[in-house]
Amino acid sequence: MPQSRLATMLSYSGRLAVLSLRRNAILNALMFAAVGIGIGGSMSTYTIYYAMAGDPIPWKSSQLFTPQIDSWGPLGRDRNGEPPDQLGYQDAIALLRAHVAHRAAAMYRARLTYVPTSENQAPVILNVRATSADFFAMFDTPFAQGGAWTTTDDDARANVVVLGAKLAGKLFPGRNPVGQTITFDDKDYRIVGVLKPWNPAPRFYELGHNALADSEDVFLPFNTAVDRQMPSNGHTGCNHDPAPGSGWTGFLSSDCTWIQYWVQLPTAADVQHYRQFLDHYVSEQQRLGRFTWPPLVRLRDVRQWLAYKRVVSDELRATTLLGFGFLGVCLINAVGLMLAKFSSHNAELAVRRALGASRAHLFVQCLAETAVIGAVGGLVGLALALAGVAGERAILPGQLSRAANVDIHLVALTLVLAIVATLCAGVYPAWRVSRTQPAWQLKAQ
Repeated sequence: MPQSRLATMLSYSGRLAVLSLRRNAILNALMFAAVGIGIGGSMSTYTIYYAMAGDPIPWKSSQLFTPQIDSWGPLGRDRNGEPPDQLGYQDAIALLRAHVAHRAAAMYRARLTYVPTSENQAPVILNVRATSADFFAMFDTPFAQGGAWTTTDDDARANVVVLGAKLAGKLFPGRNPVGQTITFDDKDYRIVGVLKPWNPAPRFYELGHNALADSEDVFLPFNTAVDRQMPSNGHTGCNHDPAPGSGWTGFLSSDCTWIQYWVQLPTAADVQHYRQFLDHYVSEQQRLGRFTWPPLVRLRDVRQWLAYKRVVSDELRATTLLGFGFLGVCLINAVGLMLAKFSSHNAELAVRRALGASRAHLFVQCLAETAVIGAVGGLVGLALALAGVAGERAILPGQLSRAANVDIHLVALTLVLAIVATLCAGVYPAWRVSRTQPAWQLKAQ
C-alpha cells in the first residue's frame, strides 16, 4: 500500500475512532475503567520494583567493583560457600596502599554528634560516611559548592568534611559554608564541599539493612575516622572476637569485617589485572601463614553485586507479578467489552465493506478505536497509579516509602503499556468483526 494511502487510511480511522466515543457512553466508560484499573493496580506495585531493580549508576556500573576476600576460611563462609561481604582493616589498608586500581575507596558508616549553638536546641546525631578521597570522583557525586578533599588530606588524617545537601541547608540556609569550621563531638572540622541532593537507589555502595536509606549527612576521611577511633555504625562480623583488653588496636588487627571497599576499573584489561592482583595477595597471605585454606576471592560489579545481595526479594517479585496478573484479568474483561462494542457497529461496517472497504481497512479502524480506548484508559490508570503510590508512601515503613515514587519514565511507561496492552487485547475482537460477511448483516437489516 502506498505511503500516502496508508496515512490517509490511518487518519480517517482515527477520526472515526474519536467520533465513536460519543456513542455507547456506558460501554466506553466500562472499557476505560477496565483498562484504567488494571494499569493503575499493576503500576502501583511496579513502582517499588522499579526503584529496587534499577541500576543506580548505569553510565558507570560496569566499571565499579567490590572485592571479597575469604579471611575466615571454609567454616566462616555462607551456605553458598561465599566469603564475607566486607573486608577487615588489614585487608582494606593493604589493598588501598597497593594503588593497583584506577580509583579505590575504603569506607564505613559511623555517627557524630552536632551540638547547636542555641541552648534551646537538642544535640543532633548525624550519619557519617568515613571514606577515601576517590569516593566522590568514583561515584560521580554532584557538588553544589566546593569539592572533595585530596589524597594528601587522606594521608595527613586531615580534619576536613563534606556536608550533605540536607544538613548544609539546615545549618547554613542560603549561605556557602565552604571554608568555615564546624564542630562534631568537640572536634573542629573544615568544610571543603557541599553535595547537591544525592540519593542513589538502591544505595549500592553499602546495602546494609536498608538498600533505600538516604545518603549520609557528613563525609570525612577514612584515616581520620580510624585515627579518632570512631566505631562502625554498620554491620560488623567477627570470626573470632579480638583479644580481651586489646581495645581499638586489637580490633583493627583482628579479622572482623566491617569495611566496604570499592574500586574503579575502566577496562576489561584492568579487571583482569585486578583479579590477578587479588589472587596474588591472598596467596601471599597464605604463604605468610595467615590463611591456611585455599585462596578464595570474588570481584563483582554493581549489577552483579545487587543480584548477589538479592536486593529484589522474592516477595517483591511475586507482588509485582500479581499486579500484572490483575492487569491481565482486566484486559480479558476488556476483550469482552470490545466484542460487544464492535458488534454494535456491524451494520455500519457491513455498509463500508459493501462499498469497497477491505477487511484490512475495517481491522485498522477497530484497532484505532482500541488505541483511543487504551490512551484514555492509560490516563485513568495513571491517575489511579498516582493515588496508589501516594497511599503506599503513607503506609510503607521507613525509607521504603522513598521507593514509591513516579518519575517521568514511569509516566511514559504507564501510557505506552496501556496503549500496547489494549491494542493486544483488541486484536481478536477487531479481527473477528472484520471477518463478518456484509451480505448477512445487510440481509438482517
